[in-house]
Amino acid sequence: MAFTANSIYRNTRNQVDQTVSLDKQLDRLEDDIRKLKIEFDIYFNGNSKRPPLEARARLESAVRRVSDTRTMSYAQRYQLSMLVSRYSSYRELWRRMLKAKGEELV
Repeated sequence: MAFTANSIYRNTRNQVDQTVSLDKQLDRLEDDIRKLKIEFDIYFNGNSKRPPLEARARLESAVRRVSDTRTMSYAQRYQLSMLVSRYSSYRELWRRMLKAKGEELV
């Protein structure tokens, strides 16, 4: 009986650890989106010579990595969905602004 209760406790603890880890990843995604927006604003205002395409590629890979997680709660899925939609709208805005500026998006 003690063995079964112990394994249930471990499984519950692992789930809590995964949830906390996923929450941290979602918070980091939110911060990365905000930082990338600031970097593009700096670029479009003329204070930077090159668009931050490397940071954008890193953010896209992080979004894909978090999206592949299967053990998300409904609240985490909702938060991820909101972050992805915000990023998509920014990405479309940046694409249009780069096109208007005469640069091609790599």
